[in-house]
Amino acid sequence: MLSGPTSHVETVDSVMIYIVGISVILLLGVTAAMIYFVFKYHRKKGHKPKDIHGSVLLETIWIVIPTLLVLSMFYFGYTGFREMRLVPDNAMEINVTARMWQWSFNYGSGMQTDSLYVPQGQPIKLLLNSADVNHSFFIPAFRVKEDVIAGRTNYLVFTPDEIGKYDVACAEYCGLKHSMMYTKVIVMAREEFDNWYTRSSEKTDSNGEAD
Repeated sequence: MLSGPTSHVETVDSVMIYIVGISVILLLGVTAAMIYFVFKYHRKKGHKPKDIHGSVLLETIWIVIPTLLVLSMFYFGYTGFREMRLVPDNAMEINVTARMWQWSFNYGSGMQTDSLYVPQGQPIKLLLNSADVNHSFFIPAFRVKEDVIAGRTNYLVFTPDEIGKYDVACAEYCGLKHSMMYTKVIVMAREEFDNWYTRSSEKTDSNGEAD
């Protein structure tokens, strides 16, 4: 089984491997058939061409099998998507504001940071807003991404399973310094996060930013 810093890694990677595996099998099958037909039906002297009549069975097979494969890809993709859109009742809500060219994170206490601090094992719901143009909040290691649209609030849900620091990028071209719009998700042990949150909230200055 695949594993990673969130459960979404296993879901997304499994679907990708499934789709790629089917694609490779089909590619090899089509390639083998083409090579076979090249040698079997190449032009020969004295050979009289004849009509090839259709086969209902063969035509049914090459319609039904690809249809079933495509439907199975859709099913696994949709179940993964549905899982990633469900918001647990105990999710911690954090407001995220994107602007050219930085991210800011606002917690319930009024504290604001430029990196995202979250506790291990805690479901997180990010409320995504843009202060200017369209952006896209992307955590590659978590396999999660959501557009941040000006004038509309989107949301993103994940549960961090492993302590560590992970890159956050903007995946929507948003201007001259788009490539520099990076920050971090910092996943902390629960006790360490609680201590940090209490300490930082107390130190929040009049501008609403943590020291």
